Amino acid sequence: MNPLLRLGVAISERVTGHRMLPARLLAWYPKAAIGAGVLESLVAHHEPSDRLLKLVRITASITANCAFCVDMNGFEYDRVGITDEELQALGPGRENEVASFSARERYAIDYARRISSSPLRFPTELTTALCESFTERELVILATTAAQVNYWARVIQALGIPPVGFTESCPLPLN
Repeated sequence: MNPLLRLGVAISERVTGHRMLPARLLAWYPKAAIGAGVLESLVAHHEPSDRLLKLVRITASITANCAFCVDMNGFEYDRVGITDEELQALGPGRENEVASFSARERYAIDYARRISSSPLRFPTELTTALCESFTERELVILATTAAQVNYWARVIQALGIPPVGFTESCPLPLN
């Protein structure tokens, strides 16, 4: 393995506390590994909010039906104020079952689900609600966050990478 990539893999494994098979496999093609590393380093972290980003990441992971992604993105969901009931409601079309989601969160969850489904369909009502509820910057952050999860879901599923156990204590729903 390229020494620079070996360092990157070591850092990712130290940070996560798990053997990161995606990073190890991407190291076979350094250009893909570097591109994925740049993508990962530039993702949104706190804007619009940690909670909203976590909801989008988990929803996109569930919708893409990627067990590894659900495992990783669901890790420490409670640290951003997501309850067990809310977590379970991120399954397909269940966000309206939980009163604690704000209107913005419901729109973001629906948006993430639609970004992660095929064919892409964005009803006028949703588009209008999104534009009224979020700034242009926030919409770009939500869209790129869901798209980034979808990138990883496709790569991880194509390479047959199983979950590593981030959320062993709380299984999350898959489609």
